[in-house]
Amino acid sequence: MYVNNVIFTPHRILFNPTFVPSPISKLRSSRSSSVLCFSSRSDMDTSEGLSIYPLHRCKTLHLVRHAQGTHNVAGEKDHEAYMSYDYFDAQLTPLGWEQVDHLRAHVQAFGLSKKIELVIASPLLRTMQTAAGVFGGEAYTEGIDAPPLMKENVGHSEHAAISSLNCPPFVAVELCREHLGLHPCDKRRSIHEYRDMFPAIDFSLIESDEDILWTPDIREKDEEVAVRGLKFLKWLWTRKEKEIAIVSHSGFLYHALSAFGNDCHPTVKSEICKHFANCELRSMVIVDRGLVGSDKSTTNYPGKIPHGLDLPSDAADEKNKVNGPTQ
Repeated sequence: MYVNNVIFTPHRILFNPTFVPSPISKLRSSRSSSVLCFSSRSDMDTSEGLSIYPLHRCKTLHLVRHAQGTHNVAGEKDHEAYMSYDYFDAQLTPLGWEQVDHLRAHVQAFGLSKKIELVIASPLLRTMQTAAGVFGGEAYTEGIDAPPLMKENVGHSEHAAISSLNCPPFVAVELCREHLGLHPCDKRRSIHEYRDMFPAIDFSLIESDEDILWTPDIREKDEEVAVRGLKFLKWLWTRKEKEIAIVSHSGFLYHALSAFGNDCHPTVKSEICKHFANCELRSMVIVDRGLVGSDKSTTNYPGKIPHGLDLPSDAADEKNKVNGPTQ
């Protein structure tokens, strides 16, 4: 995939990316698509760099970094703590759960919880806890006819179970995991363990029960994370949903977004590509310029129904000059 086929933008501002990260053979796409570009007249150029795209070629993404994990606290005190198996698949801290509650209140106050059609989470404990806490249903009650999104006390959190009622579907996707390798906090548990903890999350897109991506001695390079991020964004175009929440990690989000915004105003670039704070949410619009997706508009209307003449006035004037006036 060419990065130029996709535009990433803070809500309501559009721009073109220029940086293309080095490819990884494992992730190299077998398909590329052409890009249709146009240039505006010089007197139309503005410093805002505005562009217009069809709505059905856009998706709104609500990007979230997980709330504070136990590894974050230890790592701030001593960076070597990231190498400790004490923080294997780190869970949220009590402060992290407070951050989740604050973001949940924000999402509900601004109506995002009613707009989001799908929640995608990295399959690690801290991201799924955050996703369930922010975008899940209300407290779970025994006896209701639906599995809980998250069971009680997952990750020794002493947190109540969370319902899967009245919330969008949740899917775990490995492409949006943190840097792979070396740090035990970024190694996942087996999928059958997660299924027991999060019964209503869909893990069907994950092929291996055990974590075969994480290695104890090699850390994934930044440019490899960037390529994986672009593959993840391209995969999003296979989804029918138009408004999606993604709960991921600081490193993944930063490097996935680093490919975009290099020809924008520095403020816009900063809005896209800077490190996320714990439980920070940023809403972005992603634009498909190269027909990566194939969705058709659900809101466009063909016009001219019933059928009849509808020449625009300027075209009619030109026709009149050639053929003479009609009687």
